[in-house]
Amino acid sequence: MAVRQHRGPVVRVGLAQFRVGEAPMEMTTMALGSCLGIVLYDEEAAVGAMAHVMHPRRERVKNNANRAKFVDTAVSLMLDRMEKRGAARRRVVAKIFGGARMFVRDQDRRSLLQIGESNVLAAREEFARIGIPIVAERTGGNRGRTIVFDVSDGSVTVRDATGAKEKV
Repeated sequence: MAVRQHRGPVVRVGLAQFRVGEAPMEMTTMALGSCLGIVLYDEEAAVGAMAHVMHPRRERVKNNANRAKFVDTAVSLMLDRMEKRGAARRRVVAKIFGGARMFVRDQDRRSLLQIGESNVLAAREEFARIGIPIVAERTGGNRGRTIVFDVSDGSVTVRDATGAKEKV
């Protein structure tokens, strides 16, 4: 059995938070259900960012003071901080995770709350608008996910609620 090398500090990113860091470090966020985990990475600068967002758009929510809570405002916050650490927007790529349909009544009826799908769509639209490619996506379904982002190489390990793991 291979022993995993520790690559640096592990920073936890909580609900409605974002973090920016440089290699060597890892970032993790847990229990992504309908929420979206957004990972941004500039390989040349070895600078990355992770957010755990709850809602697609800031203007649609009354309690909207925390800009890290929303897809449309968290992305700009992340990019601004990454640039301060040497990243260049033209080199940044995105990966998105989560956006599950967590509140389904039954198979024949629509979800009580489809925020997960709205979050995924908002992220796709935002990244298309600003010209940042989404290079990996593990979204949808009906299971929660936990992700670990390794800023050293840009990889993200995804573990779903069943324990299945995948590195993207």
